Amino acid sequence: MIPPCPSLHLSPRIFGEPGVPGSPLVIPARCETSSGHQGEPWPLPPKSWHLPLPKSPPNPCSVFSSSSSAFSAFSSRAISSAPQHIPPGAVLGARRPWGGPPPGFRPSGWVHLLHQVPHTNFQLRPVASTFAPQEQDYQQALLLVAALAGLGLAVNLLVLGLYLLRSCCRCRRPKAAPPEASGSPDGGGCVTWSCVAALLLGCAGIGLGFYGNSETSDGVSQLSFSLLHANHTLSSIDRLVSETVERLGSAVRSELTTLEEVMAPRTELVAAARGARRQAEAVAQQLGELAFWRGVPLSPIRVAESVSFVEEYRWLAYILLLLLDLLVCLFTLLGLAKQSKWLVIVMTVMSLLVLVLSWGSMGLEAAAAVGLSDFCSSPDPYVLNLTREETGLNPEILHYYFLCNQVVSNPFQERLTLSQRSLASIYSQLQGLEREAVPQFPAAQKPLLALEEMLNVTEGNFHQLVALLHCRGLHKDYGAALRGLCEDSMEGLLFLLLFSLLSALALATALCSLPGAWAHFPSRNPNASSNGSRPSETPALGWVCYPHLWILLAMMTNTAILCLAQERRSPFYPEEVIRR
Repeated sequence: MIPPCPSLHLSPRIFGEPGVPGSPLVIPARCETSSGHQGEPWPLPPKSWHLPLPKSPPNPCSVFSSSSSAFSAFSSRAISSAPQHIPPGAVLGARRPWGGPPPGFRPSGWVHLLHQVPHTNFQLRPVASTFAPQEQDYQQALLLVAALAGLGLAVNLLVLGLYLLRSCCRCRRPKAAPPEASGSPDGGGCVTWSCVAALLLGCAGIGLGFYGNSETSDGVSQLSFSLLHANHTLSSIDRLVSETVERLGSAVRSELTTLEEVMAPRTELVAAARGARRQAEAVAQQLGELAFWRGVPLSPIRVAESVSFVEEYRWLAYILLLLLDLLVCLFTLLGLAKQSKWLVIVMTVMSLLVLVLSWGSMGLEAAAAVGLSDFCSSPDPYVLNLTREETGLNPEILHYYFLCNQVVSNPFQERLTLSQRSLASIYSQLQGLEREAVPQFPAAQKPLLALEEMLNVTEGNFHQLVALLHCRGLHKDYGAALRGLCEDSMEGLLFLLLFSLLSALALATALCSLPGAWAHFPSRNPNASSNGSRPSETPALGWVCYPHLWILLAMMTNTAILCLAQERRSPFYPEEVIRR
């Protein structure tokens, strides 16, 4: 036979999603004793949310044992379960797993490919590809990857110097006959258009660079957002624990003390009140141990602010590099179209500077991509070890939140179970005191009602703690941070690497072509015609290309502005960074 429902009434609330901080939480409503009906059994909760009740010693106050068993049977189902959405056509009473497994992370093909890059130190000895930035050998391996770009820059400058030296020596040779007499074709137009093609290729690379910079910024911003969300969850746990413990302590100091003084003539009732006091102190002690992040020196919000601060300057540096590359390409095209020697000379020097910057950024991007691929291939061991060193938390707690599978048990399950039983015992004591003490001591009704209200709030906080302490919420943040780094940021780094490569190739080709195109520009000396020399009639871009050039300039400028606006409106960008 099912025992009658308790007389304590709790108003219904809307039940939120377990593990998601900030969602509204609901405690199911209890039926009223005035209705005359007996309580209906609740549906079985999901297996993953069961809090098995250990066998406890019998209650010394036997007068309240029946109501205690009733509340314990109800509380074990109501506290450890959450209503689930029933799809259309589903059979009522059929069990299904709660929400499926937590969202995991799978490294992409680019991660596996870059992870296979050989790692060697300065002595050319193989180094393990496990992500270990604190080890000197691993740092040397990444520096060697970046040094490959420096080697490419040296080879590029050597080839460029040899080519220009050969061109200079070839131009100084005495000519046997003018080009018209020898019949050799003039290559000025071919040189000019090859330079134009290279610069247009560089403009296409700049577009890829804007996209890669935006993707990298989105990935890092998603990491910052996940850290802020995790900090909100941890601070909510600390706040709920502090409020609940303070409320229980206040009830022990005021209401229960007043109740003992009122019921002093009845020793058995005083003993019941003291039993409720001991149970409240036990609940406060058990709940106080649930705030596992209290006193930890590592703050997720500080890490998020540091990451956002570094990302701001990285994003700004790449924007300046992209705009500088874009201006060099456009003004070089303008100099070729106008056949302005001074503009071409200035842009040649600027192209050499941007060439060095492109190779330097290529080295940084290659080292960052290889290091990020080593981290993303197996992130759990490194994150677990780093968090353990920085926080000093119990490894069981870290494994529970970072892995979040059925193999790892909930480290808080025992404390939650004991708190649940203590709350049930307190409720039974209050119900017994309300039946026995109020008829004889009317002054005991006011503290009893205050204690029942305190119990309602405590049970609501307990529901929220069960939801927040579940690994699903923090593991979601961990998975979102990994996806931001290993998917968006990795893709952005690859596009930035492609931009640097295209920019270096385009500028190297332009530097080889600009002196040849400059040599075929027509002379602006007015005495040239009186000396009998004919200006070169090499076909150039001319004024006809000006409309196309300005249209290209407008398109590039609009693209840059749209990219900037899109990055600032990114939904993953933390509000603190945007505000700053």
